[in-house]
Amino acid sequence: MTTASANTGLFIDGGWRAPAIERWLDVDSPSTEERIGRVALGGVADMDQAIAAARRAFDSGPWPRVPLEERRTVIRRAGEILDAGADELDRIITADTGVIIRYRLGHVRDRFEYNAGLCLPPVEDRVAPNGAVGRIVHEPVGVVAAIVPWNAPMALTLSKILPALLTGSTVILKPPRETPLYAYPLAEAFAEAGLPAGAFNVVVSDREAAELLVAHRNVDHVSFTGSSDTGKRIGALASQRVKTVGLELGGKSPVILLDDVDLATAAPAVLGGGMLLNNGEACAAWTRILVPRRRHDEMVDAFCDVVRAVRIGDPFDPATDLGPMVSRSHRAKVEGYIAFAQEEGAKLAIGGGRPTGLHHGWYVEPTLIVAADNSMRSSREEIFGPVVSVIPYNDEAEAVRIANDSDFGLSAGVFSADVARGVDIAGRIRSGTVGVNNLGFNVAFPFGGYKESGIGRQHGPESLFEYLETKTIGLPAALPAA
Repeated sequence: MTTASANTGLFIDGGWRAPAIERWLDVDSPSTEERIGRVALGGVADMDQAIAAARRAFDSGPWPRVPLEERRTVIRRAGEILDAGADELDRIITADTGVIIRYRLGHVRDRFEYNAGLCLPPVEDRVAPNGAVGRIVHEPVGVVAAIVPWNAPMALTLSKILPALLTGSTVILKPPRETPLYAYPLAEAFAEAGLPAGAFNVVVSDREAAELLVAHRNVDHVSFTGSSDTGKRIGALASQRVKTVGLELGGKSPVILLDDVDLATAAPAVLGGGMLLNNGEACAAWTRILVPRRRHDEMVDAFCDVVRAVRIGDPFDPATDLGPMVSRSHRAKVEGYIAFAQEEGAKLAIGGGRPTGLHHGWYVEPTLIVAADNSMRSSREEIFGPVVSVIPYNDEAEAVRIANDSDFGLSAGVFSADVARGVDIAGRIRSGTVGVNNLGFNVAFPFGGYKESGIGRQHGPESLFEYLETKTIGLPAALPAA
């Protein structure tokens, strides 16, 4: 299998096909603005076929009934197949998203290995206080709709489909329209690895077909990553059939620098986990930097020094630190938030414009907003670009209060020379992940949010429970001894 796929149609029931109504979607490079691909755009009829295929594969196909060890083998084999073309897959993802190639986003075999090795909950015979016996079993949830955004499409897809497939569920993947090219080699890898027809389907679709996927009676569970507004819409549609959902939504993540930090190490780490993380297009990025008032100016100077050293440009150059925004319209949105901040009275310590010398591509300078407070739109709404706000605080209690004064609670950070002190502060922040002197992310650690940042957890053994149903089988009382 070559990773650069010649197939760009719809992958349904184990094969490639054209859409029922011929519609094709151009895919443009964020760095060159040139067309780099053309993919089929599915409609309602196509999505209905994919759902029917996944339903058949679950209800009467082999996948849910295949022994667990055989499912592990298929998943590992798919990872090996992708790994053989990982360098080319890196280039596909970088061309599609504009995220720097240094991240090596196509090198994903470790994710397959980790998820294939997860242990499903065992069958338990439980004895109640009155002597009744119940057998507690965990079964695959059924047909799963996996809907992913454009910013980190491969990683976010794997965090959904690998645990789902391990449980024996079947999947319909709706890749993002903006960055769909990674999905085709992924489908080919699963087919080559021996995944049965219908167990994994791929449909890039319009909104009408996507909403059908969410609301359809034959879809049992919806796993979505994206904006909070879209997540609320998906939750409302799914609730009409009382189906389960996993929602990993937006963030406006704070990072608290305590007064004892060493700026030489903290400043690059804080911006690396914020404006530079995935080009700033990351729901978990630290975008509110909370600093002690007495060290405010010193810290801003240190941040500006880091920003001045940032290399902006070609995402294929391994020396590049920051690539372009995903699209022209998204760049306009980011620039709009920079303007809002200034209209509300904030200032720009550095950045705010477009980089000089880059005549093609949707680039934005890394931007540091100062003279900001936590009530501003730029401090409360998700910008999703290389833009962060610096907000001063007077003491630790105020820092925690500001950190928690948000509709979101996805990610946070604390930096301190005293790790125990940092851990204490981390325990007071209402967020699904809080890193102490680091981001705190790992495929083995559960990830998800509080408040409007979502429902459920991805990664780690905890991810399996999104794709399992729990059943009790009441066993008859034991016969009396003869």
